[in-house]
Amino acid sequence: MSASGAAPRATLDLRLRVWGMGADNQPFHQNATAQNVSATGACICGLEHELKVGDVIGVQYEIKKARCKVIWVMEAGALKKVQVGVQLVADQECPWISRLPPEVRSNLTAALPDNRRRFQRHKIAFPVEIRDERVNMPMRVNATDISGNGCYVETVMPLPVSTSLRLDFWIDQERLSTSAIVRTRDPGVGMGIEFTGLTEDSKKRFQDHLDQQDPGISAQGRAASE
Repeated sequence: MSASGAAPRATLDLRLRVWGMGADNQPFHQNATAQNVSATGACICGLEHELKVGDVIGVQYEIKKARCKVIWVMEAGALKKVQVGVQLVADQECPWISRLPPEVRSNLTAALPDNRRRFQRHKIAFPVEIRDERVNMPMRVNATDISGNGCYVETVMPLPVSTSLRLDFWIDQERLSTSAIVRTRDPGVGMGIEFTGLTEDSKKRFQDHLDQQDPGISAQGRAASE
């Protein structure tokens, strides 16, 4: 499988939840099976919806979610239905890392690109209120993959790239409001949002707040920097 290039692979049968937008422009959400998996990708079998190369889909193994890009598609017959090769989107953590054999996990650092950010992303559900500045209609959602620079919001119908937004959220008892813009759009999955109106001090303060909300990942980040 070319999804993970030279990354070591393991032959497993992992039950996943998979969702996204099919080639018929209809959202889907179904069970599937991941096989021939690595730290950076997998072969997913049993899909009942056609996908296209380049599509981004959401996957969930047990309680862990990630976004993947489709890099190849094939008809696999009645039993396996549609089969796709996927690669984890940059900065996404491998949901099935605990199931990989030690010899495959030991290559994780070498297999994954260095995507360190100035502000570490946290995979926590963080409530935000979003307003599309064209219609001023509020939408209350839980953001994921959030940092002082921006966040990712899961939604079946993401807004177009470059849409101007107004975001409101809370730091303890303080309400912050910022302008923002949609930077990435994954139909059927969600959208990436950049905070454009926060000062550097506000970004740092918000990042400190997120670090406190996610102490486990925060501790890992500190250990890596030592």
